[in-house]
Amino acid sequence: MKPQAVLFDCDGVLVDSEPVTFALIQEDFAAHGLHMTIPELEPLFIGHTIEETGRYARAHGADLPAGWADGFYDRMCERLAQGTALMPGVPELLDALDRAGVPYAVGSNGRMQKMRATLGQHPAIWAKLKDRLFSGQDLGCPKPAPDLYLTAARALNADPAHCVVMEDTPTGARAGIAAGMRVLGYAPHEVNPDLRAVGAEIVTSMFEVPRLLNL
Repeated sequence: MKPQAVLFDCDGVLVDSEPVTFALIQEDFAAHGLHMTIPELEPLFIGHTIEETGRYARAHGADLPAGWADGFYDRMCERLAQGTALMPGVPELLDALDRAGVPYAVGSNGRMQKMRATLGQHPAIWAKLKDRLFSGQDLGCPKPAPDLYLTAARALNADPAHCVVMEDTPTGARAGIAAGMRVLGYAPHEVNPDLRAVGAEIVTSMFEVPRLLNL
């Protein structure tokens, strides 16, 4: 049976924004006394908010200035706006959902500012999504709480039990599962055991998804 709605995470699911973000985090931390490699950073911060990232850094010796998160966000969005690719298969998947009459929305822990910077540079995708964006930070309900995805489902008049979430992090997958939704764990580079461990169904390509959703 087709789902009543599909709810997407943004970073790492719709847009390939994480390499730029982690490079900038690494630069900022090093400039303030905390030296970490990208592989060390990734498991600590993927799926978390920039505010959480800053708290971790301060607790481990980084001398971040007051207001660091806001300043970092501005620099990050400026850099992402210079060019952030869509994940492969995203336009085709959204077109398939449109043809099947299945509504969709985005639930991201990132701020709306970041979604405008990444999704906004792809006009056709932005036109489809701009009125269906939900930010856990802006709404005060970041993942892994289920509230963000429940809010998005209500906006689409969809029963959470008949919604599907696409996530690439255990934090986001836990949010979808806590909301009572089916979760597809997007792992395009390698199978992610952490996603599977929290109950997500692993998907390695967007081109697999229409079949999985019975579109």
